[in-house]
Amino acid sequence: MSLQSLYGPNGLSQTPPSMTPLSIKDSGSTREGLPFTDLLKGIVNETDKQQQIADTGVTQLVTGEAESIHEVVLTTARADLAFRLMMEIRNRLIASYQEVMRMQI
Repeated sequence: MSLQSLYGPNGLSQTPPSMTPLSIKDSGSTREGLPFTDLLKGIVNETDKQQQIADTGVTQLVTGEAESIHEVVLTTARADLAFRLMMEIRNRLIASYQEVMRMQI
């Protein structure tokens, strides 16, 4: 069994979407890396890509073009997990913002 790809020959992407890792270099007191806004945009874009791949797979399954239901289920589960992660990050950001707003100066 090959673990090379979760996508099949049915038109879905053969290579999983690339996530660029956050590299933070510690050089004294300054830190260089991916800006926070770019990190959030990347998460949203990655979630959108996963959802589009899942939608394509479901469409192909309904029209009979998909060869394997298992691949469609895996891509749908991956899109669901990415969406849940994005929503949890959003919830934590909102909770952090509210905590800062409650602080007294």
